[in-house]
Amino acid sequence: MGDDGATREFLVLSRGQWRRDAAPEEIQAAIDGFYDWLDARIAAGHMVTGHRLAREGATIYARGVALDGPFGETKELVGGYWFVRAPSLAEAAALLSDSPTLPLGLFYELRPLEHERASAWARTNETPD
Repeated sequence: MGDDGATREFLVLSRGQWRRDAAPEEIQAAIDGFYDWLDARIAAGHMVTGHRLAREGATIYARGVALDGPFGETKELVGGYWFVRAPSLAEAAALLSDSPTLPLGLFYELRPLEHERASAWARTNETPD
């Protein structure tokens, strides 16, 4: 799937935290550079804006709701999301590889969007191995 050259959509999750040794001025420069970088890719039709996520959150389970945050580990924190349009996962990853925030500790999770409805008979992310 995705090798036919047609444009696909991918979700980008911005994850992690800034390096502890990074100065606020260095972080702000990366943030400013990021928005210029993102705006240029949106203008070119390669990305679609998303949003930053607030610090609070909840996790909902069958046994109840946890309001003390959506994740427990720093490496699992999600700071925001947006979308990439590209013919393949490799090309979508290449579009993200020069983001100004990567050297300062953030990283991206890139996932293709599935437009098909879920099925109990199809192997998906929710299917146990």
